[in-house]
Amino acid sequence: MKECSLHGCPGEYEETKITHTVHHHGEVIVIDHVPAEVCSICGDVLFKADTVCHIEKLIQESKKPVRNVPLYEYV
Repeated sequence: MKECSLHGCPGEYEETKITHTVHHHGEVIVIDHVPAEVCSICGDVLFKADTVCHIEKLIQESKKPVRNVPLYEYV
């Protein structure tokens, strides 16, 4: 495992899949099952370059989402 890159954090990155949220042109896009490396202590998230490219491609294609989720505003 790789040591966390944040100064002072003793954690290590672990490979896992996460739910990633992106704000794009005023819309909230949620992408599930995204491969990432997450620090076991502080939760810092790293994406590999090919993962970032895939996320950007998904956003640009604007396909119909697999499902819709409720969105609440903290007011």
